[in-house]
Amino acid sequence: MEKNIPYKIYLSEEEMPKYWYNVKAHMKSKHAPFINPATQKPCSKDDLKSVFCDECVEQELNDTDELIEIPQGIRDFYKMFRPSPLVRAYFLEKLLDTPARIYYKFEGNNTSGSHKLNSAAAQAYYAKKQGLKSITTETGAGQWGTALAMAAAFYGLNLDVYMVKVSAMQKPHRREVIRTYGANVITSPSETTNAGRKILAEFPETGGSLGCAISEAVEKASVTPSCRYVLGSVLDHVLLHQTVIGQECKTAMDKYGITPDVIIGCCGGGSNFGGLIAPFMGERLEGKNSVEFVGVEPASCPSLTRGKFAYDFCDAAKTTPLAKMYTLGCGFMPSPNHAGGLRYHGMSPIVSQLFHDGCIKAVAVEQKSVFEAAVMFAKCEGILPAPESSHAIRAAVDEALKCRETGEKKTILFGLTGTGYFDMSAYQKYNDGVMGDNIPSEADLQKGFETIPKCKVNGSEI
Repeated sequence: MEKNIPYKIYLSEEEMPKYWYNVKAHMKSKHAPFINPATQKPCSKDDLKSVFCDECVEQELNDTDELIEIPQGIRDFYKMFRPSPLVRAYFLEKLLDTPARIYYKFEGNNTSGSHKLNSAAAQAYYAKKQGLKSITTETGAGQWGTALAMAAAFYGLNLDVYMVKVSAMQKPHRREVIRTYGANVITSPSETTNAGRKILAEFPETGGSLGCAISEAVEKASVTPSCRYVLGSVLDHVLLHQTVIGQECKTAMDKYGITPDVIIGCCGGGSNFGGLIAPFMGERLEGKNSVEFVGVEPASCPSLTRGKFAYDFCDAAKTTPLAKMYTLGCGFMPSPNHAGGLRYHGMSPIVSQLFHDGCIKAVAVEQKSVFEAAVMFAKCEGILPAPESSHAIRAAVDEALKCRETGEKKTILFGLTGTGYFDMSAYQKYNDGVMGDNIPSEADLQKGFETIPKCKVNGSEI
């Protein structure tokens, strides 16, 4: 180990972020506004507040303030699991025989096993502060549902979780953790909502998708008194809450004089990746660094690498506002791979805009190669990673191997968003040699693209 660089870098409680970092304040080209599909006009605050918590809407629309204060009531909750460690992957470096220096930010040291608690705590706090009695949400892999169940229990809120069917089948114990915290879990698509019934009628054998589950959760919130919908990724306020990850990384690295050359994160809806890169991206946009940012997505659901930059619905039933993002089409049905948290047809508008402007690179990786990297990491670093996180591991390993070939001593940082202890059916398939890769054909993608709506504002198609 290098002198003075510990294996794990811990921050003190006093060094925890007191503000979220709003990268939009530094973006020269802001992302396009949300569009109300009924009026074909930009969404007003009232449009959004009928769905989301009031304070979250204020954050969603804030393009100017670099720092947004984290209320004390949320910081107190954060103290239960933050700050999280920044770890030097010495043993992975040794295994790869690379001159690269590899660091990872570990967000799995809480019961949800992931970074999701950063936003769950914030959104539940705001719902309680607003006087709401209940909230609804969707969950793919289950980390978000677990995190929100924990937060809802802490702040005294009722919670309905629509869990993607294939994930509920793959991870029955994850479902039970959510129920243990008092939340109601409904397998999606279900017969409990109009959206669910419609999707089942069209795709009776479907394993579900995040788009389907979002539709059901939004519908449930809309017909339930004193209730709002709470989501775990994609939108700006969720990415904002995840910036505690990037800020802690930057504080820890600055403390030891470490400067990253490449920052890598897995991409599903984009909030974890966006939160990891935010403070570094803000500096790059101001010309203060030359960090390379890489978003990693599954080849089975390649919204950045093969999608279209267009206005689209955020859900399968076409009930949400339209967002300008990289999308495969709201009707795209992803294959039931094991990275449930990355099976989403679209991408964060912030991440999409940064990618469109050339500030971010994107790669798509196949499932078997992802699990190969996951097992390699588990053996040398002692943590069994979630399938989602393992996409970032795969790309970090590939980058480190390039350094071995070129002799470059790059400093690589990646986000280890969570643990894989509820993903043993996936690891079983990998270990048994029966794991496959389901990559959509051009025809498959075209079916999804055909569901992207034609959107006009002031008579002009956009």
